Amino acid sequence: MTATTKGAQDTPAKPSATAGRPGPAGGIDVAHVLKDAVISALIALGLFGVIMGLKTEQAPGGLVLEENWERVIWAVGIVFVGRLLLNLTIWRRPGGKIDDLMPVGLKKYSGFVGTAIGAALILVALTLPFLPGAGRYHVDLGTLVLTYVMLGWGLNIVVGLAGLLDLGYVAFYAVGAYSYALLATTFDLGFWVCLPLAFILACFWGIILGFPVLRLRGDYLAIVTLAFGEIIRVVLLNWSEFTGGPNGIGQIPRPTFFGLEFSRGEGGFADYFGLDFSSMHRIIFLYYVILVLAFVTHLVSVRLRKLPIGRAWEAMREDEIACRSLGLSIVRTKLTAFAIGAGFGGLAGAFFATRQGFISPESFTFIESALILAIVVLGGMGSQLGVAIAAVVMIGGFEYFREFEQYRMLVFGAMMVLIMVWRPRGLVSARAPSVYLKERKKVGADMVSQGHG
Repeated sequence: MTATTKGAQDTPAKPSATAGRPGPAGGIDVAHVLKDAVISALIALGLFGVIMGLKTEQAPGGLVLEENWERVIWAVGIVFVGRLLLNLTIWRRPGGKIDDLMPVGLKKYSGFVGTAIGAALILVALTLPFLPGAGRYHVDLGTLVLTYVMLGWGLNIVVGLAGLLDLGYVAFYAVGAYSYALLATTFDLGFWVCLPLAFILACFWGIILGFPVLRLRGDYLAIVTLAFGEIIRVVLLNWSEFTGGPNGIGQIPRPTFFGLEFSRGEGGFADYFGLDFSSMHRIIFLYYVILVLAFVTHLVSVRLRKLPIGRAWEAMREDEIACRSLGLSIVRTKLTAFAIGAGFGGLAGAFFATRQGFISPESFTFIESALILAIVVLGGMGSQLGVAIAAVVMIGGFEYFREFEQYRMLVFGAMMVLIMVWRPRGLVSARAPSVYLKERKKVGADMVSQGHG
């Protein structure tokens, strides 16, 4: 007993393999910590020196370089202090990570917090046009955010639930927009008639994309979907007789409220209800149209996830080979995911066309696909609430900081890095199980009680 105790006492303690390396007396190796912070600051200087320190400006004699080294100093200082604080606090602890910043109580009640956040977002969305201080800019911004929320939820079916990496989702967005624009301008069909047609046509193109990629996974699937999105954009750009080419399609009809147009004079919406004419009536109406479409997308997605096809999507995401061995039809599972996800993208595209009144191929570039995919990944793949929060932060936040346009992509990249380090599975990574095996637990308990365990 004594020998064992002595051996345990003589065993040297293993040093912690953290960034804030302990010193000789169990403290902090100050030299190592400062060296690490200085190296990080030098790297930041190399990255930010040209991007933030020099800017081209138009002058009467041509382009000139405008210097602003104060911003570079601030950026480098923030990196130095941030790295130093991380080394002195979080990374000093064994196994320390940024996720440890979340309080234990908040982790315990994360479900309640998520529900409260979701309820608050719904309440704000329902009352936004009538909140004190809300004007046309805020309603237009809310409409834009809800459009991307709907797009994110549509792509979430393909990427988050089915596990199919789609880099060409903007193609279905374009199909929906051009479907409505062409049907409305050529055949004089109304918005409410064209809306389901845009959904069906987008689903059809989703199936067309799904068939060639049935045997592809991972990077190969991403490359093919990226090519599909570019093919659609190039066709829209070059088929001038049908799509208008680079000139696009204009004079797209606006939706009506049960046949009432939002116009001045007799027979309009304001005249029918005895209101003073205001251009805000149409803006608010469009806001609630996209809000209803977003709610429909959410309800259908949640319902589908609880159905057998939704569980098949999630099973295929986890292990496609195991799904094949269990007899699940991978063909049907993939095609339904592509079709339904594309359909919701088509609905959002039809709304985009009627809201803008003009569309062109420039609105459907790869950057849009990357932005929608970033919303899904940052929010948490498979999480409806996470996608909504990410859309509010990325679209609404960037619009509010439009005056700092030259830093928008820099902030976007920094957000991506921080989220991947802090929350690798997204802002809301926890999801409720789609099915509980209650009967199995009950049968197992009965067998144990009968002595068969």
